[in-house]
Amino acid sequence: MRVPSGKFYDEVSVGDEFDYVLTITETHLVTASGLFGDFNPLHVDETFAAQSRFGGRILHGPFTSAFIAAPIGLYFAGTAIAYLEHNCKFTAPVRPGDTLRAVWQVIDKQNKPKFEGGVVELTCICDNQNKVEVATANGKIMVSSAK
Repeated sequence: MRVPSGKFYDEVSVGDEFDYVLTITETHLVTASGLFGDFNPLHVDETFAAQSRFGGRILHGPFTSAFIAAPIGLYFAGTAIAYLEHNCKFTAPVRPGDTLRAVWQVIDKQNKPKFEGGVVELTCICDNQNKVEVATANGKIMVSSAK
């Protein structure tokens, strides 16, 4: 079994960036409804949602938040100790067919010798294929140092 090799704490610098891109499909919307148990008509009823301020069905906020968090797990695969904080603000609706891009930037590092690593503080902007910002986020992750 291959263990992914992510970035260690001492390999990351303030200002580093990484991103992740995904096209949201109908399957994502339907799966999110089932996973969250949220069958609000804004998500599952096109007729209802078309009459709303959004003009059609929209993706669940928690799914957008999970998409935004995913690249952190990939960037620190095998080196992460714990994801400590995640805060997300939704600024525009996400719809099936949208292609999202989450761009994370390292904004601070705090050494934690007791844990043989440190905390990496991050900020993110997520936009769609039209360069419309759909969400922003901040997070903190504790990451191992290289041995």
